[in-house]
Amino acid sequence: MNNLTITERRNGSVTVLDLSGNIRLGEGNIELHNILRFLVEKGERRVLLNLAQVTYIDSSGLGELVAGYTTLQKNGGELKLLHLTERVNELMVITKLLTVFDVFDNEPEAVNSFSTVSGEPAAKEAVITGKLSSIA
Repeated sequence: MNNLTITERRNGSVTVLDLSGNIRLGEGNIELHNILRFLVEKGERRVLLNLAQVTYIDSSGLGELVAGYTTLQKNGGELKLLHLTERVNELMVITKLLTVFDVFDNEPEAVNSFSTVSGEPAAKEAVITGKLSSIA
């Protein structure tokens, strides 16, 4: 699989991008860059990149992850990573990028880790009303 396929979906108020293939210099890298910019422009502030199906990443791909992280952070958002493959994890350790990104192996945990924006929890399941405490 030479190309990068990106599938967008929602989990609560978090945009999840499922990536499959290679993140490397070229069109896939540009596509990821454009999608992250588009999400920021349309007001998305919580983005989770699912890397479970990423088979290869080069230095340009790592650079794009950092650029996406920076773009979201500058716009009041967060970018987190999910399901690193062994190879991607090794590169993240070698480059010390694991100290930059929040990385998760569990999607619900990742979704719930996003900070709230204007009082809205990251996951709909996290909504708790004050009425529950008045029942007892």
